[in-house]
Parts: sequence; C-alpha cells; structure tokens
Amino acid sequence: MPSFDVVSEVDKHEAQNSVDQANRELSTRFDFRGVDASFELKEFVVVMTADNKMQIEQMKSMLMGAMTKRGIKVNCLEFSEPQGAGKQIKVNATMRQGIDKELGKKMVKSVKDSKIKVQASIQGDTVRVTGKKRDDLQEVMALFRSDESIDMPLAFKNFKD
Repeated sequence: MPSFDVVSEVDKHEAQNSVDQANRELSTRFDFRGVDASFELKEFVVVMTADNKMQIEQMKSMLMGAMTKRGIKVNCLEFSEPQGAGKQIKVNATMRQGIDKELGKKMVKSVKDSKIKVQASIQGDTVRVTGKKRDDLQEVMALFRSDESIDMPLAFKNFKD
C-alpha cells in the first residue's frame, strides 16, 4: 500500500542563509549605523541582539522577511520576551519543529472530513497517511498545502509506492 509521512521541519541550511541575509541587510540599513546589533543562529534558535526594543522589533521584521524569501514559514517562529537591560537586549526566536499531538489530531480529522479514501495516523511527531491509490495520497498532500489553519512548515517524506 502506498504511504507517506508528514513531518514538520525547517531546513537548517535555508535557516542559516536567511540569518546571513538578515545580517547583510542589517549592515546596510542607515538606522542601524554605529549600533551593535546582530543575528546569530544556534541550533534552530536565532538570537537577536540590539540596543533597544524598537530596534529588536525592526530586526524581527527583517528576519521574517528574509525567511519568507527563503521559503520558510514564519509561523514556526516563537519569540521570547526581551532579556537584559542597559546596553544590550536579547530576544530568542525559536523555530518550532515536529508535529505536536493537537496539530496531528487536527490533520487526521481534516483527512477524515475530506472523505478521501485514505487512513491517517499519528506516529510520534509525524503523521502517516496510507491509501490504496497514489492519486488519493497526492490529494491529501494538496489538502495539507492549501489548509491555512496549519501554521507549521510541512514536508512529505518516505513516499512508498
């Protein structure tokens, strides 16, 4: 029986490229001249450092723009509260990965509601979809791609015919 796994993961290489692009934009912006501000990626956590909260907010929009250009959904970002006082303020932007139980249940329910003749099951942090026809599986992929309520970047892996 054909099957595939739905996973939620961010491509680390693309994440690094988007952080590098945001750093380049930061160095060319006039309002950040002479300011000690930077982006740094550490294991799917982007550390943003700046002098004040206003600059951090501008850096958030720069990071989100760079990630959008690189094809990463910005909905997977979770921003922490600003930390530090005085000269430097840091904010961590964590990239969520994996499909949690709540999202997995919602995905299985949407497959069942769509009346496509496939079975979907939650297996850890992935959702496995199996069916008799390859076309049905491709319909489910299109369903997940078009669903606006899924706010995580999805990838389809282990497609077996």
